[in-house]
Amino acid sequence: MMPSGKARLAGILGWPVGHSRSPRLHGYWLEQLGIDGAYVPLAVRPENLAAAVAALPKLGFRGANVTVPHKETVIPLLDRVDPLAARIGAVNTLVIGDDGSIEGRNTDAFGFMANLHGGPAGWNPTAGPAVVLGAGGAARAVVAALAEAGVPEIRLLNRSLGRAEQLAAEIGGPIRPALWEHRTAALEGAALLVNTTTLGMNGQPPLDLSLSALPVTALVNDIVYAPLMTGLLNAAVARGNPVVDGLGMLLWQAVPGFEAWFGIRPVVTAALRAHVLA
Repeated sequence: MMPSGKARLAGILGWPVGHSRSPRLHGYWLEQLGIDGAYVPLAVRPENLAAAVAALPKLGFRGANVTVPHKETVIPLLDRVDPLAARIGAVNTLVIGDDGSIEGRNTDAFGFMANLHGGPAGWNPTAGPAVVLGAGGAARAVVAALAEAGVPEIRLLNRSLGRAEQLAAEIGGPIRPALWEHRTAALEGAALLVNTTTLGMNGQPPLDLSLSALPVTALVNDIVYAPLMTGLLNAAVARGNPVVDGLGMLLWQAVPGFEAWFGIRPVVTAALRAHVLA
């Protein structure tokens, strides 16, 4: 249905933003649920972010998603930031109250966990150590989610050890930074392996990692979804490990924001996956 003059509005702030699948994702739910609403891409240069965020309530927006490069720089512009987003140090969802105040949330952690729990293995956080590759913004959400879920040990490997150590200090919890050169040995006894780096993504170098020490029962997840089956996931499948691709994280992280803006909690389905991938 076409939005009316009373439509609820939301969108995504990024630079660039043309590659984002979020408008397709939220547009599908709006159509399926027959909601009078619109979700639009908002290409905002970094120097214009403050003005753009301040304008959202004045334009009638209920909220917005925030993507690169604005997830950290948006924080000082907000009236409130929820505790998990503050711990992660990044915001991906803005919710605008009836009074025009703007709250920042981080739903990446929720999306990551929901994707794992929806996977083939019935993953249990207390089953054993998790190995996380990378220490960027996505890794912060992943590590915070794992720590909150009760994972007993998180082995964090990054090409810059200093950045991993900084992440561990800021997030807190059972995080053990380790040298990138030790990444194969770090897989011993692990119950979960997560790649948060861009290695293996379309147009990026492959991830150079032997899975020889990884227990065959360990769940393997790559948060990349272009390609859907990365080299890491293919290697894991070949040796019998259960795997979860990265698309589910994108779909699930969108659920709480949509509910906050449009008043209905949407459902992640196989049809939605196919639509977003198309």
